[in-house]
Amino acid sequence: MNTFKTKLSTISSKHGKVILANDYGHNVKNLEQKTIKNIENLHNYLCAIKLNFHLLLPLGTKEIKNITKTAHKYGLQVIADIKLNDIGNTNIVTIENLWKLGFDAVIANPIMGLDSLKNLVSNAHKNGKGVITLCHMSAPEAKLTYDMEVKLAKKQPLYQLFLKWAIDCKVDGIIVGATFPKIIEYCSKQAGKKLDIFSPGVGTQGGDAKKVLSSGTNYLIVGRTILNDKNPSKVAKELQLDSLN
Repeated sequence: MNTFKTKLSTISSKHGKVILANDYGHNVKNLEQKTIKNIENLHNYLCAIKLNFHLLLPLGTKEIKNITKTAHKYGLQVIADIKLNDIGNTNIVTIENLWKLGFDAVIANPIMGLDSLKNLVSNAHKNGKGVITLCHMSAPEAKLTYDMEVKLAKKQPLYQLFLKWAIDCKVDGIIVGATFPKIIEYCSKQAGKKLDIFSPGVGTQGGDAKKVLSSGTNYLIVGRTILNDKNPSKVAKELQLDSLN
């Protein structure tokens, strides 16, 4: 089966490892048209587009399907960034609806627990889809939670437990913020080729693309740095070149 991970790898080998975080603020109108325009103008520099929960809520089924169809037309994968975290049955109903809308992968919160996460991954892989789990986010306050020590079999930072669960459940990738390159390096060494590392936080939040790529990041997730620039194509192309070098 042609999986999310293999499709993403194939397109990234040609177009680089930049994923557009199409995450606009609440005052932005015409979200469907803006998103489609971004896909049409930037697809040559992208391997995927990520749509956050707050972008999806104002849109209807027709609009979302139009976006995912357009992305697929240009060969892009589409990731639903909803930080999914609920009981098992609710998770399955949610992702089955996301697959119907044309999404190729979902970002989930592993705090849901090991069994629920395993079932989520099983469903996704059965449908040729992907699951990316949170490991350590990019915001400065992430240290308050993801670095917090927890104890199961042993005492360890929460992000290390999340990494272990990600590997055990065979998720497709983990989120590790570009603002924490040392944690990226740790996760990369521990995971090897078992999963990919997706890093948001390049540019606006202070993450350095070249540094995180050399630390082990597989894919850059970039939003405002591209969207807010006067020349989005130029910025996307520069990041693309960084990811291909």
